[in-house]
Amino acid sequence: MLLYCMALGVPWTAWGGTRVEQDLNAGWRFRLGDFPAAKAPGFDDGQWRTLDVPHDWAFEAGYAEDNPQGASGGYGAGGIGWYRRDFDLPVAWRGRRVRLEFDAVYMNSEVWINGQPLGKRPYGYISFGYDLTPYLRPGRNVVAVRVDNSLEPSARWYHGCGIYAPVRLVVTDEVRVAPSGVHITTPSISGKLAKVHVATEISNASDAASRCELVTTLLDPNGEVVATQRDRVALAQGTTTIEQALNVPKPQRWDVDSPALYTARSEVVLEGDDGDSVETRFGIREIDWKPDTGFWLNGRNVKLKGVCEHLEGGPVGAAWPDELIRWKLELLKSMGCNAIRTSHNPQVPRFYDLCDELGLLVMDEAFDGWGRKATHDYGAQAFDAWWERDLRDFLRRDRNHPSIIIWSMGNETRGSVAADLVRVCHEMDPTRPVTSGHSGSEFMDVYGVNGASERQDFFTKKRPNKAFIATECPHTWQVRDFYRSQTWYRDGYTTSGKGAFPIPDLTPTEIFSYEGLSPEERTNRKQHFNSSYDNATVRITARQSWQLTRDLRWFTGSFRWTGFDYPGEAGYVHGGWPFRAFMGGPLDMAGFPKDLYYFYQSQWTDTPMVHLLPHWTHPKMKPGTKIPVWAYSNAEEVELLVNGESLGRQRPGREWDKMQCEWMVPWRPGTIEAVAYRNGKEVARTARRTAGVPTQLRIESDTTDLAADGKDVAVLTVALADEAGTRNPYGENRVSFYVEGPARLLSIESGSPIDVDPNWNAIDRRAFFGLNRAFLQSTGEGEGDVSVLVAAILGEPGQPTSDQVDIDCRRVALRGNAKADDWQIHYTLDGSRPTLQSPAYARPFAVQLGTTVRAAVFVEGERLFDMQQRFAKDEGLYWGDPEAKPSSGGDQAEDATLVGAEKRSSGAGFNGAGYADFAGGEGHVEWYQENDGDGGPVQLVFRYAVQDPQGGRTMALYVNGEKVKDIRFKNTGDWNKHWQTLTVDARLARGANRIRLATTGEGGVNVDELRVESP
Repeated sequence: MLLYCMALGVPWTAWGGTRVEQDLNAGWRFRLGDFPAAKAPGFDDGQWRTLDVPHDWAFEAGYAEDNPQGASGGYGAGGIGWYRRDFDLPVAWRGRRVRLEFDAVYMNSEVWINGQPLGKRPYGYISFGYDLTPYLRPGRNVVAVRVDNSLEPSARWYHGCGIYAPVRLVVTDEVRVAPSGVHITTPSISGKLAKVHVATEISNASDAASRCELVTTLLDPNGEVVATQRDRVALAQGTTTIEQALNVPKPQRWDVDSPALYTARSEVVLEGDDGDSVETRFGIREIDWKPDTGFWLNGRNVKLKGVCEHLEGGPVGAAWPDELIRWKLELLKSMGCNAIRTSHNPQVPRFYDLCDELGLLVMDEAFDGWGRKATHDYGAQAFDAWWERDLRDFLRRDRNHPSIIIWSMGNETRGSVAADLVRVCHEMDPTRPVTSGHSGSEFMDVYGVNGASERQDFFTKKRPNKAFIATECPHTWQVRDFYRSQTWYRDGYTTSGKGAFPIPDLTPTEIFSYEGLSPEERTNRKQHFNSSYDNATVRITARQSWQLTRDLRWFTGSFRWTGFDYPGEAGYVHGGWPFRAFMGGPLDMAGFPKDLYYFYQSQWTDTPMVHLLPHWTHPKMKPGTKIPVWAYSNAEEVELLVNGESLGRQRPGREWDKMQCEWMVPWRPGTIEAVAYRNGKEVARTARRTAGVPTQLRIESDTTDLAADGKDVAVLTVALADEAGTRNPYGENRVSFYVEGPARLLSIESGSPIDVDPNWNAIDRRAFFGLNRAFLQSTGEGEGDVSVLVAAILGEPGQPTSDQVDIDCRRVALRGNAKADDWQIHYTLDGSRPTLQSPAYARPFAVQLGTTVRAAVFVEGERLFDMQQRFAKDEGLYWGDPEAKPSSGGDQAEDATLVGAEKRSSGAGFNGAGYADFAGGEGHVEWYQENDGDGGPVQLVFRYAVQDPQGGRTMALYVNGEKVKDIRFKNTGDWNKHWQTLTVDARLARGANRIRLATTGEGGVNVDELRVESP
């Protein structure tokens, strides 16, 4: 037997009568739209696009305010798409079993082979496969896949569309190890010996009973054989399970700091010949969950320092190359994170392989809701019919991963199915407990609580006699390099009625005076950036949350919401378009760390570090204004130097408001520097310098040796810097990228939550607070040199301090040698496209407001790419009154679901962009309200206008489909100019809520907005 094996989960190929796994990712034909005839093998797809999977057509389509995913889906696309792929059936495969496997397709996939239907899988986050054998033909065979995302929104966050994970063919003999058919447990572990139990399902698809020998071999992390067992087995038709017990001497335990991985090789020997062979990685480790002390790993009490993580969080939508998944996980690990909750669905298989390798613990979550949460989600479309099959497939696929320490069944949902979900988990995997995000808690083994675990009264209430885990805590918001000295609670809530912890303001009045949008651009009060001082939250700060987690023995740990920022949920907290993303992570969507990242590093890691905030560039601030300067550090002492003068040393404390060292420093330009000490010796140092106007690009690549395998990735980081090389923390010029050689741009991402330019198939993007990133992948089209030209027209778009313009272009090598600087830059100031006859750029120049600078980069007379940058008063960040507030105060009716009503904008005095007008007809307006805390009483405040001869109109209030009451709205004096509010008592459930205001036969009032307030 000749065996070629790509380690760590990459498909391997074996020849000589054994298993063959063939990658089927390249060469798919794709078209957006519905083409029922495309299932036929003879269908002409010659005009279709050719692409490789993983593929996400929603990510490729970019953002649009009218896209069907809406605000909840980050304004992503939907629709129906078809994929086709042909392959030739080798002679050697004839008479063997051929299985087609998909790691994931979103959603409602239907698959055909040679026109024959194979099946449908509604769930977009499940792995599945089909036996092709009965329908294969000699020679050419055609796979067709229809993916249906015509019903949107189908998730509460952005979801990908299409075949967004790998595909393969698996070829075996009639007698083979069943798919995901090996189950490994370690029932007994000591320092001398580990007992390993291996249950192997062997499938006999032949027409007769058979006999085989099952040989199971265990290999240690170095590949050395440590145990072997052989068993002769009589096989009936169908599936037979063989139980084997093996002993491993002096086992190496899998742990977060030493993730030792063993391999079980399962070989089926038929009449002395090699048959099927499968390798399964596993870890030897002990876990336990205790009510009084939480989680235990290998006899050690371990706090879970976790994050919730959407599959789609980050820069590339849903179609993640393997190396970018590694990049993502390594960033979280470097923060000190040791656990991830897969919110709120399974991840792709490679994610779990990498968590095994890196030593990251996983709460593996199967579902979001057990019924409808988003309008057309899996809970609404298919859960009742499909949950058990999907759950069993999910458990079967993931059960051997040592990184997985607990299963989670849902998030802020409800239903009688809870007991059955737990039953199936216990049946298929009795070694791990089951929990949920505060759903069906009475049936769960571990008591999981979301936002309610942030309330002050949670810590005085009686809890169930179960181990506890904070499944979503804390909820804080922060935008990289954005600061406010005044505390902010979500939706304007203060501590009253919400159980929130008090968070004192840092200064008596707000000292910072910039924003992402001007007051004129904002349509409601939610549309603003959030501060990086850890003072923008729902109920609790990250520091308060960590103090409680650290000091309460029963508090097992928490999974903060989230690790990375993610596209979606843009309306609920952030007010909707142009906000596209949720800003809760310590890492933004480009993977740039926020200040919060370094707070966690200071608490969760030991390698000496120190971090300073805020930056020290404040061009509009009055000199002498006292700025709170914080230092996060895991050292014993930190000294602050201001322009070389020491302001003394401080010791980081254990109380939440002492975890940072803090100085009130009068603002003046220069340098602030922090020096960290242990045992009186310097162990770390960092500085923040006042930056000038951006004049140059500072570029870093994470690789200079991009592999020519069509899979490897490179991450290119660009900073907009001044003449001294200091990043300008307000830099927002467009940065252009031009790839030379066999590589392609996957995405350009800056982390801005309001930049709705497309990430894909773009050559440029605005920097955000001085940073930008390009994500590239090799194409596998040869081993030639790969480099990237990076260029920008630099300056202050709104000219708050300078009218200077520079143009910079640089070449960065990703593989091989970069060519010499051989480009020329020509530019214009009159709006015309530059040519070789236009002025050549040689030195900086000044422009007036209202000027658009256009530039082109040429090499040997050939135009490579164009750039442009507008300089005008309405460009760039808003610099104005720090106390300025947008006018709106609630969830706008025009952004809610309207039936029988239309959005109007005539009249005056309404908030937002308009209001809902029933025009005398019947219908309803329905708001979605997420409640991440406990259910309970609220006050619903409706803003409306009506002028009816009968003195007003009556409408019916429904919450979650149940009628609350009829409400009489009295005349306000006008239909669209005089607005009043009416307050109604109601109750919201935990999790997803729908608040509906419906007509009752006499038409409706004009509805402006809804506010949800504490009673």
